[in-house]
Amino acid sequence: MHSARRTALFTSHQRHGGNIVDFHGWELPIWYTSMLEEHHATRNAAGLFDVSHMGSFRFQGPGVLDWLDHVGTQKASKFGSGRCAYTHFLDENGNVIDDMIFAVVNENEVLGVPNASMIPVMHKWLSSHLPPDGSIQIVDLSEDTSILALQGPNSPQICEAVLGSMNVVNHFRWREISENELGITGWIQGTGYTGERGFEIFVPNDQAETLWEAILATGANEGVVPVGLGARDTLRMEKGFLLSGQDFHWQGLDENAPDGFPEGFLSRTTLETNVPFGLDLEHNFIGRDAMMARADNGPRWYALKVIEKGPFPRNGTPVHLHVDEVPIGWITSGGPSPTLGRVGIAMAYLEGVKVGDIVHIAPNPRRMLKAEITHAPFV
Repeated sequence: MHSARRTALFTSHQRHGGNIVDFHGWELPIWYTSMLEEHHATRNAAGLFDVSHMGSFRFQGPGVLDWLDHVGTQKASKFGSGRCAYTHFLDENGNVIDDMIFAVVNENEVLGVPNASMIPVMHKWLSSHLPPDGSIQIVDLSEDTSILALQGPNSPQICEAVLGSMNVVNHFRWREISENELGITGWIQGTGYTGERGFEIFVPNDQAETLWEAILATGANEGVVPVGLGARDTLRMEKGFLLSGQDFHWQGLDENAPDGFPEGFLSRTTLETNVPFGLDLEHNFIGRDAMMARADNGPRWYALKVIEKGPFPRNGTPVHLHVDEVPIGWITSGGPSPTLGRVGIAMAYLEGVKVGDIVHIAPNPRRMLKAEITHAPFV
């Protein structure tokens, strides 16, 4: 019988009234008060997220940055110590296996954050591409590490009050957590999944609850609230951030792709995802040539804003250039935007369109709604 896993913060979620759901095999809160309230709190003040289901890898050894160049779409070797960056990993056919934010500790050590369901897949794939001389190792820190994400415009002053000014890192910067009154150890980076100023804090499991409670208590005057998976999804959608397994899905997995799409539709190259960061074509990497061979054909990922009232767009919804014609693509992420007053927003892979075009989405078989192709982020 399958039993869901729990993070080190499970009792804290219960204490704060978290509505617990099974999320890909993890028992996590989908909300505490309401998705809407938690979304607005993060945009306007601060939100605290438990993202301990995400993974944590350490890559170490001489030449580790050059090795990461070879396996990823980002040129890791151009980033100095204390910097973070985003990358994709492609298979030999140019399709995205997974994405990852990594942090350069020094020239011999890099830390990376694989997506939760992809931890064993990425560990196996990356290990298969290690130098045969054993000079570089991958250490999986996931089981022993909790990750807390503090996000929102008030997050710097909350971070300073809890951990001290030395640990308030800038955007996409990394540092080891320096001495603080709580005795918290680990590392902190200026990253997150909301598009707001914020931090992801990596600590040993036995320190997670201490840090969680301290942030909520100390940050209460700054408006911090605990945030569940529901608002995490609407926040990332408003910024046009890809979700692994939903906005792209590697066909090499044992699991089936989400329902509602043609076979292989979610198997995409980095170019097709239209991600403006994370791709550096000035170096060679696995899958580069196959990706470039497909550069001039196939759909691209676009942002859509619904301009008529009606049902909200959802993933799997077809998109038409004209009513009664065959679909030009499918929505991969969609829903209401709380910041925009619950206007429908979506992202979709589409062919033969450009920003500014009006398309028609079919949220149900009886209804077509007009939507404008726009730029992400939406807010």
